[in-house]
Amino acid sequence: LFTMQHFMCKPQGVCSRLVEFDLDGDTVHNISFVGGCNGNLKAIGSICEGMTVEQIEKAFTGIDCGGKGTSCSDQLAKCLHQALQQVKG
Repeated sequence: LFTMQHFMCKPQGVCSRLVEFDLDGDTVHNISFVGGCNGNLKAIGSICEGMTVEQIEKAFTGIDCGGKGTSCSDQLAKCLHQALQQVKG
């Protein structure tokens, strides 16, 4: 049985300053961003609710915003990947 764990991650190279989320095993819940494009980031959190880390990584890895080489959604995928690696030990 998995226990829900809360994570906070500082994204790199994007407008949002913080991403928070919960992991229940590899299932993602309660995504929220501090800073960035509020409406779009709320939509991303809503769409991703209940998805697995792998599903989110597939959908968002490599997405670019404004020529930055990354985006808030790409950074979310990276943060989720790192958190899942921590959970797995």
